[in-house]
Amino acid sequence: MRKFAMAAIGGTLAGIVATTYVAGPLLAQETAREATVYEQLDLFGDIFERIRVQYVEEVDEKELIEAAIGGMLSSLDPHSSYLSPDDAASMQVQTRGEFGGLGIEVTQEEGFVKVVSPIDGTPADEAGMEAGDFITHVDGESVLGLSLDEAVDMMRGPVGSEIVITVVREGESEPFDVSIIRDTIKLTAVRARTEGETVVMRITTFNRQTTPNLESGLKEQIEAAGGIDKVSGIVLDLRNNPGGLLTEAISVADSFLDSGEIVSTRGRNPEDGERFNATPGDLTSGKPIVVLINGGSASASEIVAGALQDHRRAIVVGTKSFGKGSVQTVMPLRGDGAMRLTTARYYTPSGRSIQALGVSPDIVVEQPRRSTEEETEEESTARRTRTEADLRGSLNNDSLTEDEVRQIKEDRAKAEKAAELREKDYQLAYAIDILKGLVALGPKQ
Repeated sequence: MRKFAMAAIGGTLAGIVATTYVAGPLLAQETAREATVYEQLDLFGDIFERIRVQYVEEVDEKELIEAAIGGMLSSLDPHSSYLSPDDAASMQVQTRGEFGGLGIEVTQEEGFVKVVSPIDGTPADEAGMEAGDFITHVDGESVLGLSLDEAVDMMRGPVGSEIVITVVREGESEPFDVSIIRDTIKLTAVRARTEGETVVMRITTFNRQTTPNLESGLKEQIEAAGGIDKVSGIVLDLRNNPGGLLTEAISVADSFLDSGEIVSTRGRNPEDGERFNATPGDLTSGKPIVVLINGGSASASEIVAGALQDHRRAIVVGTKSFGKGSVQTVMPLRGDGAMRLTTARYYTPSGRSIQALGVSPDIVVEQPRRSTEEETEEESTARRTRTEADLRGSLNNDSLTEDEVRQIKEDRAKAEKAAELREKDYQLAYAIDILKGLVALGPKQ
């Protein structure tokens, strides 16, 4: 017994010694790391003091420190940034859906400002800005070498004032200037309309108005059609939607799902991860859905498209989305400022991250560029093919009643109207055609 006790004590002492040997180097490394951090902070203080005292012109200490903070955050990734008190207040206004500016969502790539997407109905949209455009100059001044915040500041100005932006666009041999008049941006989060028997829900942004607009717009269109049984399907148009609030993206996806995961977020620490699941209830009663995306569909748009695609609830049509798969958390700071910091990546229900890859459509459909030459009415008539019915003295069809003939002509008129949409919006027309095909192959009503 005594030998056993002595062995136990010896084991305990050995454990203590081993722990000391292991923990000692770790503590030393941590202490050395902290010492290095404080040395760097002292270096920052030295530089700040020399600039404040010896720079050729007098500097504003507050602006100098804000610039240092902004530089530190922007060095992390394109979406982390410092928000001054004015910028923080402006961001709160944007989430409510009304603010001043040009109406474009931008990021930074290779030193230039890149347009993620123009917002529907805004000055930038009306001036012809497109997703993927690179902005190289603002009013003749280069933005190369500026931070994203600095470049955005150059584009801000009073409502009603003019700004000239120099744009480089893929497919154009030379840069060109775009003149835009700044205006107050009033966002309509969702626009609803009916094309034939298809309800088209155009979601332009994800703010606090999105879900209420979606629910009310869908309800109005279904009632106008005479009930959900009169609707063949839904087109959810997310093209050029730059994203917005994560909570709204989850809510919109939940509107079309009865169960299952919508999105998950994973941060540096595993315990910080979150999963968001759908709740029972589908606003469309299971009607088929086509989601339209393109290179201007980012962030919250990709969450919705990815969730519906993974659950096989919708067919995704268009071109590859933007690929912003990170989550930014806005953290209030002293002095009414704020910090936008990337804190997590988000993942679709199947566990895939779309960061830098985007959501790949099930069916790739490019949007043809609009022709600069408008077809005249005479050319349109000449292009139309003659049929048997156009021939003089052709026989009548005596196998159908007048009502059946009228129904055939009405159906043909609807089809021709749908075909006209291809000239205006080829991708949308393609989406509607897919829904028609799904209905045609379904059980006979």
